[in-house]
Amino acid sequence: MTAARGTDGVLVDRYGRVARDLRVSLTDKCNLRCTYCMPAEGLPWLAGSQLLSDDEIVRLVRVAVERLGVTEVRFTGGEPLIRPGVVGIVAAVAALEPRPRISLTTNGLGLDRLAPALRAAGLDRVNVSLDTLDAARFARLTRRDRLADVLAGLAGAAAAGLTPVKINSVLMRGVNDDEAPALLRFALAHGYELRFIEQMPLDAQHGWDRAAMVTADEILATLRAGAGPDTEAGLRPEAGPPTAADPHTGASLPRTGFDLTPDPAERGAAPAETWLVDGGPARVGVIGSVTRPFCGDCDRTRLTADGQVRACLFATEESDLRGALRAGADDDELARRWRAAMWGKRAGHGIDDPTFLQPARPMSAIGG
Repeated sequence: MTAARGTDGVLVDRYGRVARDLRVSLTDKCNLRCTYCMPAEGLPWLAGSQLLSDDEIVRLVRVAVERLGVTEVRFTGGEPLIRPGVVGIVAAVAALEPRPRISLTTNGLGLDRLAPALRAAGLDRVNVSLDTLDAARFARLTRRDRLADVLAGLAGAAAAGLTPVKINSVLMRGVNDDEAPALLRFALAHGYELRFIEQMPLDAQHGWDRAAMVTADEILATLRAGAGPDTEAGLRPEAGPPTAADPHTGASLPRTGFDLTPDPAERGAAPAETWLVDGGPARVGVIGSVTRPFCGDCDRTRLTADGQVRACLFATEESDLRGALRAGADDDELARRWRAAMWGKRAGHGIDDPTFLQPARPMSAIGG
């Protein structure tokens, strides 16, 4: 099979994987400074002229949907809610035929205010990042005292019908690894779906340390035991997070264990392995990108805020669509370039390979 024959109509790679899930970064900027993502002073942001315009984003998404078989679009950042045109972009994408499923990953700041407009524009659901339920710990992790705003964003999203509302949590050893049971109890109490994500080597400081990463196996063991890995493995003498109370209601979030059974539902290309909690129907997911890679089933393609196609989150190369678009390329040419970019996708991210190189761009500049 040649690249030309193998890429007609869809975003297929040489291993037969078809990309139907498009992640679109709306900006590289963020209004938090999470310690595992970027330094306190932030990063050198892209200049306005380097960013795709709202119309350019919509055009490239249209090419992906109408010509390349994309059926799901996820808007990311940086923090996508700080993009002034986010509501209009969502509305334009929702008007495409066939209509893709549309979601958004956010840190939750301002979501309570924007949720009704986003829902009316056509957004289907949201993922909200939340790594701790303790206000002091949140301030240390994000360098901003904004936990209350994130909680308001979660509640606002649920009230607006952006369901299922999913929470993304990253656990770090010696930082917040003792909060897994409380986070799950909080999610269950409010009808949110929790996903734990293994920390990945995508920080701007290139300080990722495998030894500091809490693995999928550790997360599951902690949830089943109802106690943090610190108390089980002697990693830290303290007996839990500073608070085990629901930050919404103040009610106790007991550190009891959970009965987790494999979810019988078909996983497909979903990054999260899911388990039924105490028999269901509630579920919890773990995205083991490092220790349980799912590269063989990956169906994602990524578009950065400055118009670069990335075949993989950990790719070290990109393909420029912005230059072609601004040089007058028609939709057929843009689709051809996109197919060519995806044809070269590697079999896996290679984190365990001794030759692995962390991408030059951090997560905030790539888009999750």
